[in-house]
Amino acid sequence: MMDLSSISPILLIASIMVSATPILLAAIGEMVVEKSGVLNLGVEGMMITGAVVGFALAVNTGSAVTGFAAAACASAALALVFGVLTQVTLSNQVATGLGLTLAGLGLSALIGKPYEGMKSPTLPKLDIPVLGDLPVLGRMLFAHDAMVYLSLLLVLAVWAFLKFTRAGLILRAVGESHHSAHALGYKVVVVRLCAIVFGGACAGLGGAYLSLVRVPQWTEGMTAGAGWIALAIVVFASWRAGRVLIGAYLFGGVTVLQLNLQAAGAGVPVALLSASPYVVTIIVLVVISARGVHGAPASLGRPFHASR
Repeated sequence: MMDLSSISPILLIASIMVSATPILLAAIGEMVVEKSGVLNLGVEGMMITGAVVGFALAVNTGSAVTGFAAAACASAALALVFGVLTQVTLSNQVATGLGLTLAGLGLSALIGKPYEGMKSPTLPKLDIPVLGDLPVLGRMLFAHDAMVYLSLLLVLAVWAFLKFTRAGLILRAVGESHHSAHALGYKVVVVRLCAIVFGGACAGLGGAYLSLVRVPQWTEGMTAGAGWIALAIVVFASWRAGRVLIGAYLFGGVTVLQLNLQAAGAGVPVALLSASPYVVTIIVLVVISARGVHGAPASLGRPFHASR
């Protein structure tokens, strides 16, 4: 018999914010990469690399902040390798991205082996004066760790950067027509490499959030497809920062809800409930595809060579 009274709306919404954060970080980074005209399918590999490097450094230094910084740097370095291969040597972006994911998964299994079963230091909950003491909203919205709020600020910053700054306009121009941008004197490869490194750092932070906050321990393959969901959310969001936020929180909501339904004794097979977030994502993408994908950068996935 299912007991829905055991599900607390306050804890549910608070859990959704935590669940959505790693995917939001990875998705907003990938959106910037794709806005520059590059398709990086290696998000999963960069997230798992960030998760294991962040965990290892946090355990060895006793500082979760150091773990997050190391995760961002490690994934950014991995992304830079992808950037050099695709933008300088002009290797195929899809194949290289898939290779990046496989490399990240293999590397993480190797690095993480000695850390299995260990607990890591984690980020403390922020004690926000006044707001944190509000009766219902305090616990729901203002009792989280710093990375939850950083992810929200990052969405706002990316939206403002793309919409109001000259650098954002150049990045969008490179993504829409790299040959026109090159003709105007902009360094297409440099712009794309910067976007790729930024996307890698964001994916690393998302991965580290999984291993240091959401589940503060290392488990091989713990990203469990989160990088692919982040890629899907960028398409779902039509390459718009605000919609990326909605998509990440929607997926986070379905994930948390299925866990709560399991705990409440829902008369649905556990395997089906566990698959529901991914099923919902596929359904949303199919609906969007049927209507036609709008907002994709015109040069997305196309190689650029200055001499052509």
